[in-house]
Amino acid sequence: MALEQVSEFLNQMTEDMSELTRYLGDNQRALGLGIGAAIGAATLGYYMLSSPRSLMEAPIDLSRQSVEVPGGEYARISVLCKDGKLEETLCGDVNTLYECFQRGLKVSNNGPCLGWRTSPTGPYEWITYGDVAERARNFGSGLIARGLQPNPETFLGIFSQNRVEWTVTEQACNMYNMVVVPLYDTLGPQAITFIVNQAKLSTIVCDKSEKAVKLLQSEGISCIKCIMVVEAISEDARKMAEECHVEIVPFSDVEEQGKQNPQEAVPPKPDDLCTICYTSGTTGNPKGAMLSHKNIVAGCAGVAVTFEQKFTMTSEDVHISYLPLAHIFEKLVQCYLFCNGARIGFFQGDVRKLTDDIKELRPTIFATVPRLLNRIYDTVMTKAANAGVVKRLLLNMALKRKEAAMNRGVFNNQTMWDKLVFKPIQENLGGRVKYIVTGAAPLSPAIMMFMRSAMGCLVFEGYGQTETSGAATVTFPMDFSIGHVGIPLACLKIKLDDVPDMNYYAKDGKGEICVKGANVFKGYLHEPEKTAETIDANGWLHTGDIGAWTPQGTLKIIDRKKHIFKLAQGEYIAPEKIEGVYLQSPLVAQVFVHGESLQACLVGVVVPGEQTFPQLASSKGITGDMAELCKNADLKKEVMDSITALGKKSGLHSFEQVKDLYLCPEPFSVENGLLTPTFKSKRPQLKDFFKNEITEMYSKLT
Repeated sequence: MALEQVSEFLNQMTEDMSELTRYLGDNQRALGLGIGAAIGAATLGYYMLSSPRSLMEAPIDLSRQSVEVPGGEYARISVLCKDGKLEETLCGDVNTLYECFQRGLKVSNNGPCLGWRTSPTGPYEWITYGDVAERARNFGSGLIARGLQPNPETFLGIFSQNRVEWTVTEQACNMYNMVVVPLYDTLGPQAITFIVNQAKLSTIVCDKSEKAVKLLQSEGISCIKCIMVVEAISEDARKMAEECHVEIVPFSDVEEQGKQNPQEAVPPKPDDLCTICYTSGTTGNPKGAMLSHKNIVAGCAGVAVTFEQKFTMTSEDVHISYLPLAHIFEKLVQCYLFCNGARIGFFQGDVRKLTDDIKELRPTIFATVPRLLNRIYDTVMTKAANAGVVKRLLLNMALKRKEAAMNRGVFNNQTMWDKLVFKPIQENLGGRVKYIVTGAAPLSPAIMMFMRSAMGCLVFEGYGQTETSGAATVTFPMDFSIGHVGIPLACLKIKLDDVPDMNYYAKDGKGEICVKGANVFKGYLHEPEKTAETIDANGWLHTGDIGAWTPQGTLKIIDRKKHIFKLAQGEYIAPEKIEGVYLQSPLVAQVFVHGESLQACLVGVVVPGEQTFPQLASSKGITGDMAELCKNADLKKEVMDSITALGKKSGLHSFEQVKDLYLCPEPFSVENGLLTPTFKSKRPQLKDFFKNEITEMYSKLT
């Protein structure tokens, strides 16, 4: 070690020993064990963290990650755009999802493609890229034999969980230039009816008879002519289909029919539609976002340019598919995987068994949403709190040392801290994850740093919408700063539009996030007015989110335009910004901030942390179930104090702080209608659901 490194190491050790001594006091035996473990871990961990093999340098200047482009609009692009040109193709010559899969077939040397478990405890079984291509050809030929036309005016519905047949159906549509229209349970029956009718779906693939029955029971649907079912068809489904004059056939029969009547592929053009992804808005009917092959390939190419600064995807990489394929995030991930010949294993369909599936599959790539990472964090912290002082101190020390190492550019998962503290956490994700990608909602800075430290892998956070083919920004490898969503993808440019009502101006580096590039969708199906509201005459997609550029050229999401309202005194309020601050409290799992133009202050509804809130109660000698704890005035005050302190620390004005809270024991969920299928709050429904509680809070405040 260099002299300054020795000095730093000794200072760290002194700090660690003082901390242990303070916590353990006169318990000499525990003190000896604790210090011994800490010294051993810290010493070995420091040497291993300082190994040159662990040093990872960023391939760009992290102080300048995006640059302004000429034009007077303050628009910015990634510094990774060669000569200022935006990317549109993958791997140089891939322009469609059909070409994407064909490349994967080639580069994998017809290697394993899709995997599944035939029993809850069994191993994964695999079929090759060639097997998938053959089944897709058979199924697509079967569709044509049954009268469907191979062109982008042919829409095919898929109502299924992630599974092999989902991908076979999608690849068949890509091979014969048809359009996939996904359906999913959490949309609800009314929305499903709307989609089937608006898209005029005559043919729908279902995984199970129960879904076929749901479609047949839906009132107001008359366009369905044929339902193809993957699993065994129940007698109830057959009988109901007969009564509705709808043909119901096994998926395998369509494959066999195509096998007997093979058709030449009809490859799509880049601008042809490939899917219509319905976005479940917080109000009204869902909107069908029309996405072309070019849109998705360009979005994938933009992500790839950033990832490949540090990684090369190969046919040995493995991904577990559990996020719904009906959503654009998982579709974008799989596009990238297929193009590189990687492997995709499907979960069994039961989230309660997801951990078992992960441990068996041992993925190298883990695409997820903050909700799952939050659960991992809460579980670890709860176990640490119950494990005793020494283990809790070791966890805290390990996290601090790994974070300090990251700040020096030293990064791996082979340190003694990993072996002593973090190995069980890493094993829960299979033990060989190279990087984690998260999106769909903000990830708190604390959990981001925890996951980077505990997993010893890079954690990328992205931002985007269905309308941007799932992504618009992504964090850069080796940028370990937190509180932002990264840089523009190399396929697009981003500008910030003035929002005078909220005092945001582009000249100050703040405003509504607007996106322009090949990944921006073609519009909403049969809704030109809503399309015009979203994409302006110059081709800029207006996201409704408020962003701010950091000095390093990364983008922060700071507000939401659509949900602003005024209080009685005329102050503008952006509730989602406030909710984002309050969610940093370990006592808060979910929060809804509400205000009205006739009221002078805000009130809130908080769902307490599932594990942290009972722990707080226990530490105060308060007992009871969650419903009883939520009624306790002392515990409510603790939550109120916690979020108020966070609000002050984050610079919220007094009028932006809630003045009263209702603690709700039941989480907001898709099932109770308070969240969209992508876990965004349904504000009108939340307002209506908690109408009585809101009224009572305001009556006490006036």
